[in-house]
Amino acid sequence: MLRTSFVTEESVYGVILVSGMIVVAGGHGETSWQVFWTVVVTVLVFWAAHVYAGTVAHHGFDDHRMVGLGEAFRGALRRSFGMLVAALIPSSILLLGAARVVPDLLAIWTALWVGVLVLAVLGLIAFRRRGASPVMQVVGALGTAAFGIAMILLKAVIH
Repeated sequence: MLRTSFVTEESVYGVILVSGMIVVAGGHGETSWQVFWTVVVTVLVFWAAHVYAGTVAHHGFDDHRMVGLGEAFRGALRRSFGMLVAALIPSSILLLGAARVVPDLLAIWTALWVGVLVLAVLGLIAFRRRGASPVMQVVGALGTAAFGIAMILLKAVIH
């Protein structure tokens, strides 16, 4: 269930969203605590909007059958689960900075690099699940991770 729910377009989008928020919030000298709250609030707003949009889009007739509001809502929740899960790892790392376990800047950069790793794993699993060759699995992992690398380059330019 977790693998099916987590390796989705929503989870990839969620990691990229979190990375983008870390870049933006962390680009102005904020603490890990401030970046953490910016990320959490933003992800929750985007997640709620995604669930709402999915509910509205699938309520009514879908695939030539009637879909009730409850069924549409449950489906939207299920599809968007990966967006929330994707934010857990980088947010946890930001909390390490907020708790002063590691310096703020280290927490922010580590959260970004871990985002790259999570994207690579998502790409690898997605390509493996579709029966791609080992070479294409690596290519898929690198292609997905490239979005995280783009965020890190953006952070380097901003910082």
